[in-house]
Amino acid sequence: MDPKRSRNSPDSPESTRFPDEVLERVLSLLRSHKDRSSVSLVCKDWYNAERWTRTHVFIGNCYSVSPEIVSGRFPAIRSVTLKGKPRFSDFNLVPENWGADIHQWLVVFAEKYPFLEELRLKRMTVTDESLEFLATSFSNFRAISLLSCDGFSTDGLAAIATHCKNLTELDIQENDMEDNGGGWLSCFPENFTSLEVLNFASQQGDVSFDALERLVARCKSLRVLKVDKYVKLEQLHRLLVQSPQLTDLGTGNFQQELTPRQFAELESAFRNCKNLHTLSGLWDATSLYFPVLYSACGSLTFLNLSYAALQSGDLVKLLPHCPNLRRLWVLDTVEDKGLEAIGSSCPLLAELRVFPADPFDLDINHGVTESGFIAVSCGCPKLHYVLYFCRQMTNAAVATIVQNCPDFTHFRLCIMNPRQPDYLTGEPMDEAFGAVVKTCTKLQRLAISGLLTDLTFEYIGKYAKNLETLSVAFAGSSDWGMQCVLRGCAKLRKLEIRDSPFGNAALLSGLAKYESMRSLWMSACNVTMNACRILAREKPRLNVEVMKDDETDSRVDKVYVYRSVAGPRRDAPPFVLTL
Repeated sequence: MDPKRSRNSPDSPESTRFPDEVLERVLSLLRSHKDRSSVSLVCKDWYNAERWTRTHVFIGNCYSVSPEIVSGRFPAIRSVTLKGKPRFSDFNLVPENWGADIHQWLVVFAEKYPFLEELRLKRMTVTDESLEFLATSFSNFRAISLLSCDGFSTDGLAAIATHCKNLTELDIQENDMEDNGGGWLSCFPENFTSLEVLNFASQQGDVSFDALERLVARCKSLRVLKVDKYVKLEQLHRLLVQSPQLTDLGTGNFQQELTPRQFAELESAFRNCKNLHTLSGLWDATSLYFPVLYSACGSLTFLNLSYAALQSGDLVKLLPHCPNLRRLWVLDTVEDKGLEAIGSSCPLLAELRVFPADPFDLDINHGVTESGFIAVSCGCPKLHYVLYFCRQMTNAAVATIVQNCPDFTHFRLCIMNPRQPDYLTGEPMDEAFGAVVKTCTKLQRLAISGLLTDLTFEYIGKYAKNLETLSVAFAGSSDWGMQCVLRGCAKLRKLEIRDSPFGNAALLSGLAKYESMRSLWMSACNVTMNACRILAREKPRLNVEVMKDDETDSRVDKVYVYRSVAGPRRDAPPFVLTL
């Protein structure tokens, strides 16, 4: 017990009076950051105990707090999860060089947290210089995860491999990374053996396979291996022979001419992977080589086919061998027949994501419709998470789907043609989302699309009482719709709106709400600079950031509103005006 920490005060409530060592031991068992935050509000003693025992911090917006404030509040942090740009940056709606650079955080952490072991970043800008600084500043650093980040190259990975002697996790996923060659894997020392997670699936270039094979052979505790699409089937076989203990595998290219002997050897290697529960990659896969997988499919709980443009017949052959799937990601090339196979083969499925193979080709003939979605809902009653891209939908179909699966917590329906009505009746899709919020009382995240009037937003405000995140695109009739949501959804934390008619009255109707939310994003709406100034003046604890080409009172291009205890950010580029 640190002598600087306060002891239980005599006037503490009887229910909170515990010996410090007992209280800290109990709090050390809490893993949820939400639970720990709640505990810190009980009383001053619990606040101090939670402060000193917290080793991991989650920060959902890198500008909501400063690294100096974090290190002052929590002196013993060993693991940090940090998110940067707004989610709409995934759709190129956030301008280039917007911010979210990790370097200043690392400078502070190097001074305050020299014992830092883990760093997990999402939508952050990370330079090679920052990665080298990270690798040389924390002697016991063990795990780095970069998801949807930008600004770095394989040279930064080389620095991590060279200097992080105790690294257990290197997870590089869906990043905008410059490929300066695949030699970075050779930078791991020959006596390095600690790696447990290696994911470079999104790298756009060859790696040194000899270095990869030697690394995999040395790391006997490796449980996650995800390679890029340039690793061939014959090379995959050699990796699997060295690592039968894998639980999570991302393959490379799954289309290569194999001799009968090579086919049998690859099949045997998969059969020896007794603990495999997650499979991804399968680039350019066809059913020709599916038999090599069958012996390993029975234990799979997560199958990610979002890189494999499978036809319905391919999926029909594969899924009967995967009876224990809980999560499945596919491309819409499987069409409705493929979704029917999901409904008939995956009774335990809890999460389904259907991505578009080509979202920008409006004349494309293949795809999925309401028929396939209904088939899945009939056969998968445990479904509670869906992301579904399609080009047509009906109100009746969505009503049927949620009746079949009333426990949805995440419902993200993306009709790719903006303002598309019910294609059978020509009516708006209001009743579809009305059915969702009326039926699915546990709903936490909702994405809406299609032709929608203010009635949809009235339904959301009235019935979606557990909603935390709402994403809106090309929807609504007037300010009234957004006002209904802000007034009715008490638990709303994130509101994302693009290309919708909401204006000043809608924005200002949330004055009493925004300080309890994480963020609001509005782009291509009818908001003016004057309304943004009013919001900033009325709520000084909010950061109101406007992105536009001039400072006139004309309509702003984008506005990003978020709560912050750190004040206006210090690294805003010229095109970002903080009011």
